[in-house]
Amino acid sequence: MRILLVKTSSLGDVIHNLPVASDIRRRFPEAEIDWVVEEAFAELPRLHPAVRQVTPVAVRRWRNALFSFSTWQEIGAYHRAVRRTASADFYDAVIDTQGLLKSALLTAQASGRKFGLAADAAREPLAARFYDKVFAIPKPLHAVDRNRSLAAAALGYSLDDLPLDYGIAAPPLRAHWLPAGDYAVLLTATSRADKEWPEDDWCALGSALIATGLRCVLPGGSAAERMRTTRIAQSLGRAVAAPALNLTDLAGLMAGAHLVVGVDTGLVHLAAALGRPTLALYCGSDPTLTGVLADTATPAINLGGPGAPPSAAETVAAALQLIG
Repeated sequence: MRILLVKTSSLGDVIHNLPVASDIRRRFPEAEIDWVVEEAFAELPRLHPAVRQVTPVAVRRWRNALFSFSTWQEIGAYHRAVRRTASADFYDAVIDTQGLLKSALLTAQASGRKFGLAADAAREPLAARFYDKVFAIPKPLHAVDRNRSLAAAALGYSLDDLPLDYGIAAPPLRAHWLPAGDYAVLLTATSRADKEWPEDDWCALGSALIATGLRCVLPGGSAAERMRTTRIAQSLGRAVAAPALNLTDLAGLMAGAHLVVGVDTGLVHLAAALGRPTLALYCGSDPTLTGVLADTATPAINLGGPGAPPSAAETVAAALQLIG
């Protein structure tokens, strides 16, 4: 059996789809599982041992260079990669768990029977026109559960005795700048200003963690984010602002952490997927459907909500609870 999973972005969404590969491997141990994903996140499905081949796409970049010869070369290469033969279906099932027009168009290029969300269940109803069979997966489910339910319905298996399993692991990062001993990762950066947590509160949390003997590591992607992490690290003392890291190194940083605390960002979901004690802080978004969802062996807490950021005091209390 050959199965193609289509979940292209964003970082958190890709992480939420990892349990689908675990479920399929448990139900069909001999299945060959491939995955279509945005090039920026291609390292993630490669961490999953059940995923045979990752096919990167660059829809975001292609849109900005639609008349470039190289863009159409890449689109042609994608088309060939997901078809392979004109005489028979290459995939037994092509499952689009994203439910967007862009993912549906990518799904339509693949050779095989196509499955996706029904119009009233998809984020973009027009996507449903591109599937051979659709399923009305209830919207009031966590994103992880929706992905798993769609794949189970498409392939005809039950989730009743399947535990939540992200299926990934990463070796702890080894870097000269990384402090020796136990450390906590503080993820201060997020995609929107209303999701940010105040710097003074980060300093209060960091001070409380340092008092337990931990050091704090603060990664940042953009120059502005690294300026903020540098300010916080300098204020704390026993802390380090990490240099720019790729996704593989970030996974290694999380894998070696004693605790990860972060705002609403894909990296906080990565920490939980890697089995690290995780505290997610919500200031401008609702964790009900897209909050951190960990397996039963991983301690994880979601705090706050839209317009109701958690206080420094309750965050410190939750963090200390997670590290015992």
